[in-house]
Amino acid sequence: MTQIPSKTDILAFIADNPTQAAKRDIARAFGIKGADRVLLKQVLREMEAEGLLAKRRSSYRDAQKLPPVSVLQVEAPDADGDIYARPVDWNDAAPPPRILMTLKSSDPALGAGDRILARLTATPGEQHAYEARMIRRIGTNPERILGVYRAGSDGGRVMPIDKGSSNEFIIPAGATGGAKDGELVEAEQTGPKGRMGLPKAKIVSRLGDPTGPRAVSLIAIHQHGIPDHFPDAVVAEADAAKPASIKGRTDLRQIDLLTIDPVDARDRDDACYVDAHDDGSFTIWVAIADVAHYVTPGSELDREARNRGNSTYFPDRVVPMLPDTLSGDLCSLHENVDRACLAVAMKVDAHGNKISHEFHRGIMNSIASLNYEQAQAAMDGIPDDKTAPLVETIIKPLYAAYAALAKARVARQPLDLDLPERRIELDEDGKVTAVNFKERLDAHRLIEEFMVLANVCAAETLIAKKTPLLFRVHEEPSPTKLDALREVAEASGLVLAKGQVLKTAHLNRLLAQAQGTDADELINIATLRSMTQAYYNAENFGHFGLALLNYAHFTSPIRRYSDLIVHRALIAAHGWGKDGLSPWDIEHLDETAKQISDTERRSMMAERDTTDRYLAAFLSEHVGAEFGGRISGIAKFGVFVKLDGTGADGMIPIRNLGREYFHYDADTQTLTGSETGHAIGLGQRARVRLVEAAPITGGLIVELLELDGRTQPKGSPAGRGKPPRFKQGSAKKKNAKTARKVSRVRKAR
Repeated sequence: MTQIPSKTDILAFIADNPTQAAKRDIARAFGIKGADRVLLKQVLREMEAEGLLAKRRSSYRDAQKLPPVSVLQVEAPDADGDIYARPVDWNDAAPPPRILMTLKSSDPALGAGDRILARLTATPGEQHAYEARMIRRIGTNPERILGVYRAGSDGGRVMPIDKGSSNEFIIPAGATGGAKDGELVEAEQTGPKGRMGLPKAKIVSRLGDPTGPRAVSLIAIHQHGIPDHFPDAVVAEADAAKPASIKGRTDLRQIDLLTIDPVDARDRDDACYVDAHDDGSFTIWVAIADVAHYVTPGSELDREARNRGNSTYFPDRVVPMLPDTLSGDLCSLHENVDRACLAVAMKVDAHGNKISHEFHRGIMNSIASLNYEQAQAAMDGIPDDKTAPLVETIIKPLYAAYAALAKARVARQPLDLDLPERRIELDEDGKVTAVNFKERLDAHRLIEEFMVLANVCAAETLIAKKTPLLFRVHEEPSPTKLDALREVAEASGLVLAKGQVLKTAHLNRLLAQAQGTDADELINIATLRSMTQAYYNAENFGHFGLALLNYAHFTSPIRRYSDLIVHRALIAAHGWGKDGLSPWDIEHLDETAKQISDTERRSMMAERDTTDRYLAAFLSEHVGAEFGGRISGIAKFGVFVKLDGTGADGMIPIRNLGREYFHYDADTQTLTGSETGHAIGLGQRARVRLVEAAPITGGLIVELLELDGRTQPKGSPAGRGKPPRFKQGSAKKKNAKTARKVSRVRKAR
C-alpha cells in the first residue's frame, strides 16, 4: 500500500506546482495508484472542509492563496495614484487580498470596474499580498441576473424570474450580500457553468419584496424581453471609441449652438441656434450627434443597437440603445466640448414657410446645456446667472423663429390633441411620492417644431437624392374607427362630417367643438383611439397626424436606430465617408423597419405596464377611498374609469354594475341596462370607490357609486341577472337566419 501524503506535503506541492493541481496530478506526483486514489480523495475532501483547499473546477489550490492566473476587477486609483484590484471569485469571509497592478506602457488605460485576466506574483512582507501584470481585458460588464433568492444551508440559489431561463445560479456562503430568503435580488455571474454543476454568482443588489417599487421596472424589462445587458464585445468597442477629428468636417464651432432638455436628461443629442435676418426671415440651425461615426455598419455596436431598436424609459431607470460610453459621453452634446454632428441649416420666412435647407457633417461646441424650465424662465424675464447673458442674442431669436413656425403649423393643421403626460415622482427607495401631469411650456413646443422641420428636411433631401431610407409612417384612421368616433361625437351633441376625404383639420374642428365642454376629455381620448399606430417603412405613405407628406426620424440617433439609418443615408448621399449605408443595410431595410417597429411597441408596452404597477402601488395605500373620474373604456366584461389626479384606469367588473343585464354595443361603445334602459358610455363623469389595488399586475378594481351625479344601485351578490327572453329569442332568430344564408351559399358552390 502506498503511503498517503500528509496535508502539509499536499499544500507544499500545490504551492510549487499551481498549474498541476488536479487530483490526478497530485496522485501522479506521490505515486498513488489504484484503490489508494479513494483515500487521497478523502484527504482532499477533508482539506476542503477544513478550509485548507479550495476547489476550482477539477483543480485544487490553497484556500488562502489565489491562482497564479486570476480574473480581477480593477478599483479606482488611491490617493497616491496606485491602481489596485480585487479577485472576482472570492467567497471567503475574510477580506480579499490587496493586489497592486503593475502596468506596462503598452497596456491600455484601466478604469474602476474593468475586468482583466492577470498573472499574479505573491509579495510576502509587502502591504499588498500580490502584484499583477495584465494579460488582457475581458470586459466591464459581467452577466446580471434578476431573480428570487432561496437560502440554503451553505449559501443559496437564485431562481431567475425570466421565463426563458431554466438555469439556477449557486450563491456561495460568502457571496449572499446579506440577502434573505424570498427577496428579489440582482446577481452577477462569477464563474462558468461546470459539466456537472450550476454556474456561480454573487448577489450585488438586494431589491427586497418582489412586489416592491424598486422591482417594478426590472420585472417589466424581463417580462417583455428588453435586452438590458451589453455583451462584452459591444462594451469593448464602445470603450475603444475615440473623439472624432475635424478632418473632412465643417467647423461649426463658431455657431452658438446650445441644448435644451429635461432637467434629468443624461444624453443630449440635439442642439439649436437661430440667426434672425432683417427681412423677418430666419436661419434655424439644428445639430444632431453624429452617432454613425461611432456605430458603423456590421459592427458589434451596430448589431446590438439594431437588436434593441430604441432606448426604453422608466420612472427610475433607462435601458439605453447604446452603452453609456457613447450615449452619455462621446455622442452627447455636452457644453464646452467638441462633438461630431450632422447639422442642417434651414431658412424660413416670417410665416414659417421653409425656403431652403442644407446639411453639413461637422464639429460643434455647445455654449450651454439648459433645461426647459430654465429656458422658459429666461424668456419670461426671470433669467438666472447662466441664461442672463444669452437672453438677447440666443434665447429671444429661438422664440421668434418658433413664433414663425407656429404660424405655419396653424396653416398646416396637424392633429391637435390635448392629452397631458403623467410624471411619476419617486423617492430614493423607489416609492411613488406623487403623480403629476407634466407642464407643457413654449420651450417644449419650440424644440418639437425645430425637430419636426429637421426631420422633414432629412426626408426631402434623401428623396431628392434617391437614397434609400426609413420613413416614419402614420396612416389615416380606418373607416370603421372613424364611424366609431362619429358615433361618440354624435352622442355628445357634436359633429364630425361625413362624405369627404378626411384631413386633420376636420378632426381639429371636432376637438375645438368639444373644448371647454363636459365632452372635452372624452373626444380627445376617442380621437386618439381612432388613430392607427405609427411605424417605420422603407416606402413613404406620409404622416397623417403631422399632416406631412415626407417625414423621417433624424433627430435622436442616440436613442432610436431609425435615426441612425437616416444619418447613414445622408452620409452616403453626400459622399461624406465610408460609414454611410452599407449594401447589407439597403438589402435588409424592410426587415429593419419591422424589427424596430416591433421593439418600439415592446418598449411602449413595458413602459405602460410599469406605470400601471407604480400607480397600483401608490394607490394601494388608499383602498376604500373615493375618487372622481370619467368613463374611459367600455368592454363586454366591464367599464374602465380614468381617475382624476393620477390618470390611473380602474375597472368596474360588469357583475358589479347592477342587478340587471347590460347589453354591450361595440359601435357606440355603450353598456345599456335591459330593465332600466340606463346607458353607460365614454366620457361620463363617475364617482367610484377603490376596492382593490394589485401592484404585481398593476390592476385596480373600483366600485361605481355615482354616474353623472346619479347614485347607482349595488351589484347583485349572486352576480348580474340573465338577459330577458325576447333578447335571447331575437339572437336565436338572427343566428338561424345567418346559418340559412351560409347553407344556401355552400349549396350554390
